[in-house]
Amino acid sequence: MSARPTRTARHRRTSSTLLCGLTVMGLLGDAIVHIHLAAGYQEASPGGVGLGTFFRLEAVVALAAGVFVLVHGTRRAYSLALVVALSALLAVLASRYVDLPAFGPVPAVYEPVWFPEKTISAIAEALAAAAALMALTRSAAGRHSKENASGQA
Repeated sequence: MSARPTRTARHRRTSSTLLCGLTVMGLLGDAIVHIHLAAGYQEASPGGVGLGTFFRLEAVVALAAGVFVLVHGTRRAYSLALVVALSALLAVLASRYVDLPAFGPVPAVYEPVWFPEKTISAIAEALAAAAALMALTRSAAGRHSKENASGQA
């Protein structure tokens, strides 16, 4: 006789898979947009550090965080994904609403418009951040309930 997983166990596994997929898809979408836009943003600083450099760096970090979540799915992985996604989302929102001046080799990043790629990037980053936060919250709740159950035995 084989032991079938309970409905709760199946639900937890399904929600874990869904949250992992949403986090990874959000980070992947963020990376794709940044890679796509990097060359155009680098034209303002062809020989130095330009926004294109930061866009490429963001893409690499987002891809690495996505792979880390996909491979490990741990609290540490989701924490990294949350930090990466939130920092990217804050950067895109700041570039839209705050007139940030140039500092050192970094050019000014004020761009008071929404265009399709920027919108897609913001949505992907928000999706990744929300899914990672839900995974962390769910993980903490599951760990808390296990501690309570073992303490009552």
